[in-house]
Amino acid sequence: MVQEVYKETEEKMEKTIAAFQNELTAIRAGRANPQLLDRMTVDYYGVQTPINQVATISTPEPRLLVIQPWDASLIPAIEKTLLGSDLGITPSNDGKLIRLPFPQLTEDRRKELVKVVGAASEKAKVAIRNSRRDAMDTVKKQEKASEITEDEKIQAEQEIQKITDTYIEKIVDIVKVKESELMDI
Repeated sequence: MVQEVYKETEEKMEKTIAAFQNELTAIRAGRANPQLLDRMTVDYYGVQTPINQVATISTPEPRLLVIQPWDASLIPAIEKTLLGSDLGITPSNDGKLIRLPFPQLTEDRRKELVKVVGAASEKAKVAIRNSRRDAMDTVKKQEKASEITEDEKIQAEQEIQKITDTYIEKIVDIVKVKESELMDI
């Protein structure tokens, strides 16, 4: 019974880590990364469709993304989406494809992005702690319902704390990697 609580807690925490990593892919580090466009959609015959499903996205150079729509009539719509996004990059097109040149990040912008990463990591840590709290509550309810003994409850709480510490450490490691990526010149 307690094993189910551990498993459920780890699954929730694993999903939190995955969501956190996904959120970090949207933070650009001065390098062209096709994943930056994963969340962007374009109107394709009346349906909002992700750009990566209507075009080929490549990185011929470290600071350049090239978007080649399969239907050239989509170029204006893709450009409009890119201009309206929070990327802060002006696209250029030659009628067949769109180029997204990534400028070098300034020191101030890098520091801002590190703060954004820190804020995102705090949200992820809060989500991990909420999962811990839910698991602890479940264990306390099991003890109250006499499904487990007090000793088993104490042991379960210690195990849940170990799981929590492991996932918090994963977040810290992910943040270190992203910060070094952002501050790397």
